Amino acid sequence: PQALARVLAGLPAGLPAAVLIVQHIDGEYSDGLVEWLGSHSLLPVHLAQRGDSLQSGRVYVGSTQGHLVLLPSQQLGYRAAQRSDLHVPSVDAMFDSLAEHARPGAAALLTGMGNDGARGLLRLRQAGWHTIAQDETSCAVYGMPRAAVECGAAVQTLPVTAIGASLARQLTGVRPSLLR
Repeated sequence: PQALARVLAGLPAGLPAAVLIVQHIDGEYSDGLVEWLGSHSLLPVHLAQRGDSLQSGRVYVGSTQGHLVLLPSQQLGYRAAQRSDLHVPSVDAMFDSLAEHARPGAAALLTGMGNDGARGLLRLRQAGWHTIAQDETSCAVYGMPRAAVECGAAVQTLPVTAIGASLARQLTGVRPSLLR
């Protein structure tokens, strides 16, 4: 959550893109996370609901009711989680849906254990997105960003304090964006 707050703090009010966040967190903390992130952001932060239409300048945080995805209708939805899923929500599920249903934008994969998000970030890069992985020095856990770097998914590797500004530069005139 600290890394997310730092990235959101680097995004300007009126950003011409929607921001989607998938965070591995227990469901009982989702509302508190949304409120806390809102206190660090110039953009309004909301818990993503089924049927939400993306609006520029807003932040949508996935809950644990399934995998947050962008539907062909350009609305948000939740895909049912399987018992075998290690992370709910899954960053890969969100990135895959963006690669399939959204125009190219920008995406970042932040600190975390494992490799969730690396495959999806590579798919976004292949679909023409600008992709960023958090650098090792600024990560609490370099697992997910390392997996992204190793598979060639990241166009840039940046310290967490530089990611928000880089996303903002890339998102002028495009939508949506995803942060993990």
